[in-house]
Amino acid sequence: MLSRRSFLISSSMATAAALLIPSFACVASKKVVGLQLYSLRDELPKGVKETIEKVAKAGFSEVETYGFSIKDQFWGFSPSDFKKLLDANGLKAVSGHYGLGTYLSDGNTDELKAAIAAAKVLESEYVTIPWLDPSVRTNAEDYKKLASKINVAGKMCKDAGLRLAYHNHNFEFEKQGDTTGYEILLKETDKELVDFELDLYWVVRSGNDPLKLFKENPGRFTMWHVKDMDKSNPDLNAEVGTGSINFKAIFAEAKLSGMKHFFVEHETNYKPNPIGSVTASCAYVKKELI
Repeated sequence: MLSRRSFLISSSMATAAALLIPSFACVASKKVVGLQLYSLRDELPKGVKETIEKVAKAGFSEVETYGFSIKDQFWGFSPSDFKKLLDANGLKAVSGHYGLGTYLSDGNTDELKAAIAAAKVLESEYVTIPWLDPSVRTNAEDYKKLASKINVAGKMCKDAGLRLAYHNHNFEFEKQGDTTGYEILLKETDKELVDFELDLYWVVRSGNDPLKLFKENPGRFTMWHVKDMDKSNPDLNAEVGTGSINFKAIFAEAKLSGMKHFFVEHETNYKPNPIGSVTASCAYVKKELI
């Protein structure tokens, strides 16, 4: 039996060792891998219960939702019923992609308020903006106006006990004069109100370097989308670990990024067995990256 002194020494050593482990030790120790449910967009509408059960069996413990609407909620499930389904399968909806196009175009807050309410029921941490309609991002001034609206939405989320995040594609990296839309969003949004969910595939696909973004904006990228790039056709995704993106180098800088959660996603190159594809990606992440 350990003496109290020995126990304290052992505990102190363990704590010190954990602090020496780079990046996200608390997450990695639990082998927590998330899935953006859009990866299973063809399956979910056909059978929500069955698909969520498969997600849990595939090795995921966190999910990011998509597709919520005021009318249909989560594929016909109310937020409370969907939460019960997730709980029954040991899954937590850390974040959700909520379409806030109406708010971002004309300032109507109905969608935003509904998203916040749904996220609260799911006990999520984040409401995430997934996309910008082309009509609201035609020039640098548009991006500045968007940043202002995003700050307001961020304040509403913070007041509700949530965080607002912004998810990128590749269009944000297009030049807007001597800057880019993404640079404007990073500069003009309030760090206290707005986080960024970095889609690693789209960053690399646009010709940019995630590590450079981490160094220039430390701590801002609290979530990631992890999807690989097909070696023969970069327009397509691949199972994580089989493509051309160096995820080991990226995961090594998770602490600099500020990453707290990440989600595997398969967006293009949708294979005949999507659950098999995301299962393979999950297994690789657990074995090689965390």
